[in-house]
Amino acid sequence: MIEVFICEDEDNQRAEIVKYVESYIMIEEFDMQLALATGDPEELLAYVQLSGEGMGLYFLDVDLKHAHLDGLSLAQQIREYDPRGFIVFITTHAELSYLTFTYKVEAMDYIIKDDFDKVRNRIFDCLKSVEERVSRERKDVGKFFTFRSGEKVVHELYDDILFLETTGNARRVTLHGKERQLEFYGSLKDLDEQFDEDYFFRTHKSFIVNLDRIKVVDFKTRTITMVNGAECLVSMRKVKELKERISQRKESEA
Repeated sequence: MIEVFICEDEDNQRAEIVKYVESYIMIEEFDMQLALATGDPEELLAYVQLSGEGMGLYFLDVDLKHAHLDGLSLAQQIREYDPRGFIVFITTHAELSYLTFTYKVEAMDYIIKDDFDKVRNRIFDCLKSVEERVSRERKDVGKFFTFRSGEKVVHELYDDILFLETTGNARRVTLHGKERQLEFYGSLKDLDEQFDEDYFFRTHKSFIVNLDRIKVVDFKTRTITMVNGAECLVSMRKVKELKERISQRKESEA
């Protein structure tokens, strides 16, 4: 999921940008979320520092009224933690656009606050462009699973999925990923047919596991320990096939 950040110190203008971003994400059902909207560049920088590696989309006011950080210097520091992120400057100062090259922040766009209808359209264009570019990257780097979670369409790379399970409600599935858990309507029976069998295996009526994310299997207790320490079950009738699948994967990797 792409996290979106807004740093604008004018309250009314920040509220407008938030409205544009949230409404477009909802209408287009992009795999994005507004992570933070603030007038304090230090708050945004602290969030980015703590969140670790990511690829965010940042809408930054250039003329931030802050003692130490304007939008350009903020962008420069963001680049240290998110080198692949998308940075968009929003400002009343068209003449400052050349400074983006001086600061070497590789801005995606530079939006002038001369007309907020134009600002809205440019924000929409940026969101759409980022969604399309990230979707293309996902296709290039590997297979991914697409599903609807709430009002969002989510694209999750196979490599980022550990396992899927159903609990009390048989029509709701929880996807356990490396960085997040997502719940959605569906059935493991349908998903078992959808997933590539070279990667995923239904070990139990309640579990589908990513074979590459298994840490160890205890066949006596019929328990699988995944790389994150979570445990999944293996039904008696699936034990033999799971052994074969694991053996085949080891042979193919040798």
